[in-house]
This record gives sequence, structure tokens and C-alpha cells, in this order.
Amino acid sequence: MWSNTVIMMILEGIGATIYMVLLSTLMAYVIGLPLGILLVVTAKGGLRPNAVIYKIADLFVNIVRSIPFLILLILIIPITRAIVGKSYGPTATVVPLTLAAAPFIARLVESSLLEVDHGVIEAAQSMGASTWTIIFKVLLAEAKTSLILGATIALGTILGYSAMAGAVGGGGLGDIAIRYGYNRYQFDIMAVTVILLILLVQIMQWVGTKISQKTDKRTR
Repeated sequence: MWSNTVIMMILEGIGATIYMVLLSTLMAYVIGLPLGILLVVTAKGGLRPNAVIYKIADLFVNIVRSIPFLILLILIIPITRAIVGKSYGPTATVVPLTLAAAPFIARLVESSLLEVDHGVIEAAQSMGASTWTIIFKVLLAEAKTSLILGATIALGTILGYSAMAGAVGGGGLGDIAIRYGYNRYQFDIMAVTVILLILLVQIMQWVGTKISQKTDKRTR
């Protein structure tokens, strides 16, 4: 049962999973990071309070986060097909993964930025710093450690989403677990894929924690 073909399939599944997770996380941060900053800046008591913009951004985040990933994956198949040219495989799965993760990341970013001491922000404002300067040199700089920990959490969550995508041919370890471990009753393959997914999460968690510790001023 554990032929070279099966071993190569699992190795390719690991590669596909890492590819989906890293690319989706990067793309999700392109959307989620600005969105999280927008939520903080336009909130009541923010740098530039704007109730209309805040409510629109907040509503978008809440609506997308409320949709279960598998339903979202199926719901946006036409969009995925229009962007990628097909609705299955690792590259196609990046589209729904990105859309599902972006609002989650926006909330993580929002939470991290809200932890920044308001006194530091007021000090920057008193010195005449612009909004953009405060965002980049105060908010993001002060929240760097928390943002890194948030990214670690996001990676683990997106990895879980990628495994669920295997139910509809998304590729990666989740696809192997369902096609072989579940549909063909090869539970040894199921067990190996589960162990590999756990190991990937633990590695990402360890790397993220080490990086955050190096950037944490309190540990220096």
C-alpha cells in the first residue's frame, strides 16, 4: 500500500498545502491588513472617526466571517473560475481561502492595534505627526509583536480551511485524506495526513512564537 507512488502523492500534497496556505495568507493580508487599519482609524475615538465607512467595513467583515468556509467555497465558484480558469486544485482554492481569511485577519489586526497605548498615540499627535505617520510609525510599530502572533494564528486557521477544501477537490493533504482515507477506507493514509497537518500547525506556531519573542521589547 505504501508504494513510491503513494509516498510521492503525500509529498506533493504537503507541497500543495504549504503553497495554498502561504499564498492565501499573503493575499489575505493584502486585503485584511488595510481593512483592519481602516476599522481602527474610522472607529469612534479613532484617528479619523467616520461612522459610515466604519459601519460598511464592519458589516462586510461580519457578513463574510458568518459564512461557513465550505459554503463560501461553493458560493464563489463562478468568481474562482473567472479568475483562475477552473474551480478545483490548489491554485483555485487560493481564491476562497483568501476571501475567507481576509475578514478574520482584519479582526486580528484591529485587535492588535487597539492594544497600543493611547498615550503614545496622543504624544505623536501633540508633536504634529500626520495620520499616516501615526499608522506606520506608532500603531504598526508598537503592535508588531501582537501582529506577528496574529499572523501565526491566521496561518493555522487557513491551514484548517485548506484541509476542508479537500472535500471539493481543493488539493493538498485534505484532498488526499478524503479521497483515499475516507472514500477508499485507507485509514492509514488518513492517519498520516492528519499527523502531517498537526505537524505543520506546530511548526508554524513555533516559528511564529520565536519571531514574536525576538521582536518583543519586554523580553529584551
